[in-house]
Amino acid sequence: MAGNILLTLALLTGIFSSVMYYYTYKGKSNTLQLARIGYHLMTVFIIAASALLLYAILTHQFHYQYIFSYSGEDLSTGLLMSTFFAGQEGSFLLWTLFSAIIGIILLDFSSKRGDLEPRVMAVFTLTIVFLLIMINPLLKSPFAYLWTNPTYVDLKFLNQNFLNIPALDSFIFTDTRSNATLLQVNSDLIGVLAANGIEAKDFFIHGKGLNPLLQNFWMQIHPPILFVGFAMSTVPFALAFAALLKNEYRTWIKHAFPWMLAGSMVLGLAIMLGGYWAYGVLGWGGYWGWDPVENSSLVPWLVSVAAIHTLIVQKKTQKEGGNGTFIKTNLLLAMFTYLFVLYSTFLTRSGILGEASVHSFVDPGMTAYLFLLSFILTFTILGFAAFSWRWKSLESITKNNESFLSRELSLFSAAVVILASALIILAGTSMPIFGKTVEISFYNEMNLPIVIIIGIFNGLSIYLKWRESESNSLIKSMIPALGLSVLLTAAIVFISSLYDFMLVLFLFSAVFALVVNLEFLIKIMRGRKLFTGGYISHIGMAIFFLGVIASGNFSKDKQMDLVKDVPTQAHGYELTFTGYTPIQNGTRFAFNVNIKNGSEEVGVISPVMFRSEFNNSMMREPDILNMLTSDFYISPIGFDDGSKAHAAEGQTETLKKGNSAEFEGRKILFEAFNFNRDAMSAMQTGAAFRIGAVLKIAYNSKTYQAEPVMELVNGEKSFSTVEIKEANLRINMTNLDAGGTIQIQLSNLDQPETDVHDHKEVFTIEASTKPFIGLVWLGVLVMVFGFTVSTIRRAKAQ
Repeated sequence: MAGNILLTLALLTGIFSSVMYYYTYKGKSNTLQLARIGYHLMTVFIIAASALLLYAILTHQFHYQYIFSYSGEDLSTGLLMSTFFAGQEGSFLLWTLFSAIIGIILLDFSSKRGDLEPRVMAVFTLTIVFLLIMINPLLKSPFAYLWTNPTYVDLKFLNQNFLNIPALDSFIFTDTRSNATLLQVNSDLIGVLAANGIEAKDFFIHGKGLNPLLQNFWMQIHPPILFVGFAMSTVPFALAFAALLKNEYRTWIKHAFPWMLAGSMVLGLAIMLGGYWAYGVLGWGGYWGWDPVENSSLVPWLVSVAAIHTLIVQKKTQKEGGNGTFIKTNLLLAMFTYLFVLYSTFLTRSGILGEASVHSFVDPGMTAYLFLLSFILTFTILGFAAFSWRWKSLESITKNNESFLSRELSLFSAAVVILASALIILAGTSMPIFGKTVEISFYNEMNLPIVIIIGIFNGLSIYLKWRESESNSLIKSMIPALGLSVLLTAAIVFISSLYDFMLVLFLFSAVFALVVNLEFLIKIMRGRKLFTGGYISHIGMAIFFLGVIASGNFSKDKQMDLVKDVPTQAHGYELTFTGYTPIQNGTRFAFNVNIKNGSEEVGVISPVMFRSEFNNSMMREPDILNMLTSDFYISPIGFDDGSKAHAAEGQTETLKKGNSAEFEGRKILFEAFNFNRDAMSAMQTGAAFRIGAVLKIAYNSKTYQAEPVMELVNGEKSFSTVEIKEANLRINMTNLDAGGTIQIQLSNLDQPETDVHDHKEVFTIEASTKPFIGLVWLGVLVMVFGFTVSTIRRAKAQ
């Protein structure tokens, strides 16, 4: 009750503050101080509500629906605190909290700059009001009690000492599908408990716990940083809107630039931390799978990066007098950065991606769905209405006369190319809205030419002068860097045997960008160190590109059976499975694999497998041996203790959606999962569900469809086998991973099953080498450092 009161008060004071700021903008007296008081009160209420939710989580108050659904008493303190933002309601509250705190900084910032405060804070506070509506008691509050919406709870979550009370008998039922004994939880039950002197917090003493995939160190880091990035994206939007209100565009860029840089840096870091988390946990060996939810956060980041390039041009051209160039472009990009954050939120939380993404939240209900939609539409209409209102004025002050060989046009062209990538990703990501999906290859093939152009433009723009460059002088100055880049590219191609034409171009563009930025960084380091941010960021980008090329095209994967104590060769290393070790009080098992390179001991890799009580599923966690030039990556697939009969010999494959495998002349493509929205919720709660894997088999110029399924009934998981007689193929699905992959066994129909017992422990794995993948992470860190330097420089210019 107290939490809902605090959120309601925050909403009311937020509305009051936004209205008072609007009145101040309109010239009414004695309203500015009221607006400030309202904003500070709103922030206090939000902080108090957040503290109350965190306290309830840490003290295991499972009578709250949100805490019951996502928390558990067996979690470490860090993971327990991270359940604050494990679900929709808590993550919206976290976003609201960060927005309110950033707003305090923005209020202080804008109050010192003339009449900026009422114009910028009116719209900024309004964004927080909409967030507060999303978590108000009438919609999706994190403080809703378990009995607010009547539900059924398994008896294992309850205090067993109270179950012998006769009055509870009428609330206890048996689920005929799962044979589980459930308690009906509603307001009548709470009345019965109160009549017997039992408090709800003493009755509901266990929670469902945190999804095992989220029980990771990065769960405590990645989401908060992401929501800081989301919150910071609001500021350039508010500043752009404020500039349109006043019809003044010279000072707005000075105010917006540091915020855009900082927000882009934080959001980019959050995205790649998510990639690192996926790399270390999901088990498919990659860091970016073009999942729609991953993409939805990438799009606003790309738009913000494009905006940074055109903001540089406007800032530079202001020195010649006037407002500078690309004013309209910058205003639109500042607004679109935030609008695409809202759009990504809509995609992630509306339930639209339920059948297309393993990251999406379950369907929030029609009311929340409609409000998410109205959230986007409100700020889209506000932004474009203000832009249209000032269109004639913007047209009259726009002066774009850039020479073809000028840094201005080069930076604008780079922004256009980055936006092209954002639009391609946006189009593919939005396909589930129309009931369609695109293959992973779509993103790779469409973005490859773009990143080549980005690398070349990056190196070229640095040699170009502002306003105009003389072509002969330009070519002469570029020759040393071009020559060195060609030599380095040729050397890498020769050493690596990389002969794909487009990839060679990609390699050259990355090397060229690296060489040019290093050259100019060395020159500028002698004096103006704060001017190095752009060069450092671009060096990080080039290093990142090199890591993508190396890890994406030279990784080696091999599925294999490791018989205990029998050395097996893979990728030039000797692997020996030595047995498993119980960990975490015997709830999980680490499977130890010794790695040797010749006679040299390289290390021990210990991937983990365990059956999760959370969703009655077998969970698999890879382990990685980080070496200087590569990672050795082992993803566990299965374990045979020697007591089971072996099926027919065949081929085992682990496939991610969009990937394919070859088996004796047949090509098996994993197209998509087939399940309804209810199945997504059931998977997360351990209820009964059914999910199919749609496969396309190509054989002898013909195509066949197959759909093996996995079912969970009564807590037991079963997998089906399908046979395609025309292709003489048997497909047995043996696992479906929450990370979005399936494991299948392929065999010929005319290959009889055997019943052989070898009584040996066998650990089935996928072993991979990831050459130079460390360059990916190094590139990200260098980029973040460069963004930080640039942000400090622009902030000091205030």
